[in-house]
Amino acid sequence: MSQSGVNKVVLAYSGGLDTSIIARWLQDEYHCEVVTFTADIGQGEEVEPARAKAKAMGIKQIYIEDLREEFARDYVFPMFRANTLYEGEYLLGTSIARPLIAKRLVEIANQTGADAISHGATGKGNDQVRFELGAYALKPGVKVIAPWREWDLNSREKLMAYAEAHDIDVDFKKQGKKSPYSMDANLLHISYEGGILEDPWAEPEEDMWRWSVSPEAAPDQPTYLELTYEKGDIVAIDGQAMSPAEVMSYLNKVGGDNGIGRLDLVENRYVGMKSRGCYETPAGTVMLKAHRAIESITLDREVAHLKDELMPKYASLIYNGYWWSPERKLLQQMIDASQERVNGVVRLKLYKGGVSVVGRKSDESLFDANIATFEDDAGAYDQKDAEGFIKLNALRLRIAAAKGRSMG
Repeated sequence: MSQSGVNKVVLAYSGGLDTSIIARWLQDEYHCEVVTFTADIGQGEEVEPARAKAKAMGIKQIYIEDLREEFARDYVFPMFRANTLYEGEYLLGTSIARPLIAKRLVEIANQTGADAISHGATGKGNDQVRFELGAYALKPGVKVIAPWREWDLNSREKLMAYAEAHDIDVDFKKQGKKSPYSMDANLLHISYEGGILEDPWAEPEEDMWRWSVSPEAAPDQPTYLELTYEKGDIVAIDGQAMSPAEVMSYLNKVGGDNGIGRLDLVENRYVGMKSRGCYETPAGTVMLKAHRAIESITLDREVAHLKDELMPKYASLIYNGYWWSPERKLLQQMIDASQERVNGVVRLKLYKGGVSVVGRKSDESLFDANIATFEDDAGAYDQKDAEGFIKLNALRLRIAAAKGRSMG
């Protein structure tokens, strides 16, 4: 046993500067064996080069896994059944990826007999909370090593000096100009922080955006899509059956081509500070609009309204890292039960940054044209019934007004 009490640690490893330094730092400071875990969750970059980098640092157990389908099927799609938005805007692209990574860190720790897990999240952000709450929920006695809360490498210059001193290969030393933004990407979104974005008054530079054209540069002709739903999930686009990950990849491409999914946001982090970030979420933007449309004809009114009331709590649980909590699981059971009859087809028009619903149909539809019509309804609805309905609902208002309490 090493002096630190840690013989082996599983590191969430991207292959970038920070986690490459962490891998070496763990070896030097904890005198332990390091196992690396690299997840492909649709970030759009090759993950295999992480293997060579890990080998160069003497890492013997290297896990590189394609988790795109699991991520889409078991995390993103369940979240979208709830029409989830944090603080009314954010589609939780970063938040929803963390519980899956935490789960695999714990599983690999169990498989390899590791004593600890480690991550590259900073002490200022939400991700440290998400990773660690997930890990503790799944492996209560696990030790978590968070280097950013321990070391003194608190600047880019110190990190670069450490990399040079320890002969750590850093890609951008060879590539020249580095992006000024801190970026995180997966199948659901790409996020941007830092640089000029730290000034909430500064408009993002156009060349920052990577997944979408600007709405002004989008095609002059709209794109139409038909999304087929089964139990609240998209199962086909334009009649073509697709897996969850395929759905998201396709919608990211067609949505981005039409300038859809850009967001400039100041959010409230769980740790207490406000943070300005920009996001591109083309697939998520389309999915949210379409899901609400299919629910509009298949869900009972009170069920739909109850879901809307509970959604902010559900969103906060995901944002704050409580995916594995009993309360999130309980909410998920209710949400999933509501989706049993959310089946049908939604037709959308994508045009210059906008998503419009132009049609919806379902064999489960609660929309009754015979009742809703402005034409002769042939006795399907007795309009005289509305008088008693209104008077009963006005009773408390009339009593208050009679007592002189209707104003102020």
